[in-house]
Amino acid sequence: MDTQRQDDAQPGDEGLTSPQAPRRTTRSIRSPEVSARFRSAVGGSGIAQREIGRLIGMDESKLSKSLSGQRRFQSDELFDFATVTGVTVSWLLTGTDSDDQLTAAPALSALPARNPGAPRERERSRRRIVEEAWDLFSQHGYERVRMADIAKAAEVSAPAVHYHFTGKWEIFAEAMRYSVKLAYDRQLSELGEIDDPASRLRALVQMQLPEKPVLRREWSIWVQMWAAAATDETARAEHENSYSRWERTMRDQIRDCIDAGLCRPVVLDDAVLQLTGLIDGLGIRVLSGLLTPQRMRTAVLHWIDGQLLLDPAPGDSIDTSPNDTNTPDTPNTPDTTHTPDPSERTAS
Repeated sequence: MDTQRQDDAQPGDEGLTSPQAPRRTTRSIRSPEVSARFRSAVGGSGIAQREIGRLIGMDESKLSKSLSGQRRFQSDELFDFATVTGVTVSWLLTGTDSDDQLTAAPALSALPARNPGAPRERERSRRRIVEEAWDLFSQHGYERVRMADIAKAAEVSAPAVHYHFTGKWEIFAEAMRYSVKLAYDRQLSELGEIDDPASRLRALVQMQLPEKPVLRREWSIWVQMWAAAATDETARAEHENSYSRWERTMRDQIRDCIDAGLCRPVVLDDAVLQLTGLIDGLGIRVLSGLLTPQRMRTAVLHWIDGQLLLDPAPGDSIDTSPNDTNTPDTPNTPDTTHTPDPSERTAS
């Protein structure tokens, strides 16, 4: 089925945030227009407001105050709200899906497709298929997931899945875009709270580590797409479309540190290549059980402080204790933070 992307403007991949442009933070955005978009997201989601509050861990009174603009959403609440309602944090805050003042915006083709003109229930069904497929692919792998499994998890018929998607690969590509949305939303929600460029860079790399269950699933989708891209041109194009945003995000954050005089003498392109390569490689080792997320965090921060920044953060030193070296990570470690579960959603 033909779908539209989430706004009309298509950002160019070369469009980097100007170092002279003031960075907007989520703290500074509170207006009737923003509140109206939050309320519109509730109405468009097909989920009762009380149920949204339950899914994101907010009581009804607190959510009502936040929706009316009397109370500011915290960064984790903002991310969870966007995840549950199916919109981007960028759209909630700015009315567009391509805001790049806090983090590089993805090309609209790298975000999940939406058709605002479609009946609400049909659009909600499509989104549920993608989110449930994302969960299945991330936990069981592309080859082991059948279309029938996706239909069962999404509580729809097999013909309903085929109505929206021609085949399993099309769903997997959309699951990849859903991972891009999650990362974009998380970064917009959290980076706006941090003014110092060096602290913002450290926060960026830490919020993307495969530590919490939802992040391990994001990484699983990425690793499967990387593997497919090694032998398939279609997968290669899909991967490039998605990965370019991560590179631009890292470039923007490192450049902010350089412009603020916080870096050693470095070549920007080289620094981006080395840091993204380090994160990618260590992330694969974590998913393979060869490294713990804690060890990965220490190694990445050690590189940032030892090779990039002039002044290391207090307490940043590499830990060589044997208890944290080459200890396989447990994939099903309970997450103590709240992550909305799409399978819990009920219609209003």
